[in-house]
Amino acid sequence: MKLYRVLQSQGFGSRKACRLRINQGKVAVNGALCDDPDIEVDPAGLEFTVDGATWRYREHAYLLLHKPAGYECSHHPSHHPSVFALLPAPLVERGVQCVGRLDQDTTGVLLFSDDGQFIHRMISPKKGVAKVYRARCAEPLTGAMLDALRTGVRLNDEPAPVAALAAEALNAHTLRLTLAEGKYHQVRRMVAAAGNHVDALHREAVGAFALPPDLPAGAWRWLDTDDLKRLEQPWPSVPS
Repeated sequence: MKLYRVLQSQGFGSRKACRLRINQGKVAVNGALCDDPDIEVDPAGLEFTVDGATWRYREHAYLLLHKPAGYECSHHPSHHPSVFALLPAPLVERGVQCVGRLDQDTTGVLLFSDDGQFIHRMISPKKGVAKVYRARCAEPLTGAMLDALRTGVRLNDEPAPVAALAAEALNAHTLRLTLAEGKYHQVRRMVAAAGNHVDALHREAVGAFALPPDLPAGAWRWLDTDDLKRLEQPWPSVPS
């Protein structure tokens, strides 16, 4: 693949902009400066540097963001900054999308990718990929509330009761809820239908992949092969 096409595929601008970067001596390949945009390179495992920052060629991008509160999952946010403002410009330019959405006040695991098949697998209710939430509730949790969440509660726009894969009390006011789908404001609506109110919401895992404790709010990282496998495995508290 020609070097300028590698840069273009990784989100570094138009064909013209990528060629210009290379001509201006702003690109190094495997540690060596290269000013020929038409040089042929093997993209597999390729490391390259643009403006001093090192990148590795990836056919598709798979990312994790520790979403902080106060950000909207939209390219055109209404009232708060966009989560895309927390990612490097080349990742946004190459077209990564949120894998499902978290509302502006919800924190935790937010995935991004430019792989349409991966996004579909993660969000399709038919695939049943677990999403694990920790909710702080206004009123004390009760056995009746937990039972209702497990057996199914009625939501206004749903023809049948909606049930959680698992619901457990972590303490008097903290609920861990595991869902196999991601309907609009689903956790908040389910808890309200069970007679309580969510004061704070955090997504702590997708599948068997939990938010790394060393990733601070607002930070992102690449997902590796093992991470991707865990995303499609069941959360330990959910029977497989």
